[in-house]
Amino acid sequence: MDVRVQGGAPPDPFLSAADLLATEHDLDHPVHVRVRDDPDERTWTAHYDDYHVLNISRQAATSAMARELALHELAHMARYEQGHASHTQSTDEALFLALSGRDVERRKLAHCYQIANHMRDIYADDITLAVAPAAKLVQFLESKLAAAVADAPGPAGSRPAGAGPAQTGADPDITAVNAAFALGLVERHGLIDPDHRLYDLARAAAADAPAVGMETFKHRFRGLMDDPTESDFRRDLVAVTKEYALGGGQAADYSSS
Repeated sequence: MDVRVQGGAPPDPFLSAADLLATEHDLDHPVHVRVRDDPDERTWTAHYDDYHVLNISRQAATSAMARELALHELAHMARYEQGHASHTQSTDEALFLALSGRDVERRKLAHCYQIANHMRDIYADDITLAVAPAAKLVQFLESKLAAAVADAPGPAGSRPAGAGPAQTGADPDITAVNAAFALGLVERHGLIDPDHRLYDLARAAAADAPAVGMETFKHRFRGLMDDPTESDFRRDLVAVTKEYALGGGQAADYSSS
């Protein structure tokens, strides 16, 4: 596997991540690692005709999670090269099918893209968890959720009528979905016990966003089929989009052949 690190970061975490991935998967195209100075953009991947780009902030590239973050992005590249439906289905197309003719606030639309990314992350992490220990990932999920719950402005129902979403702190609605993603992933792979702190954090997140249905989203993430067709994945993406943006009653009225 050809991994080229640019930007002055230590190459060891990226080479180690490549070695881990290579125990189960290989990449046909080289990977260009580009280290960015913006700390807010932790990691993201771009795909081109004959190479991939792993963009990573300098802060993330020099953190204790550098190898794990790199492995996660390499797993996305593997899914892309496999032609896995989760990585070939257009998010824009699915959101159009789900929301056409509906008025959806910009905040919720942005969250729908994040939810689609969570679904792709599930499939990438099916690979990462097959080739690497899970402990650091679980700790990472716990830490991120704990920070978001602590930063939340409180339950949506505690704000004055007509006040709209809170303008400061973590958004309770997407925090509840993030909690569902974390639990869905760890339950999918049997990584934690029922008394793990992640459950307490998820309950707190759910209490702050009672309209979201955290348990529903957890089951959707956990139950994603291993090898969906594009039709399967599009159906699931449309369903979760409707579930979040329009409410649960709208989630079942789409079918795809």
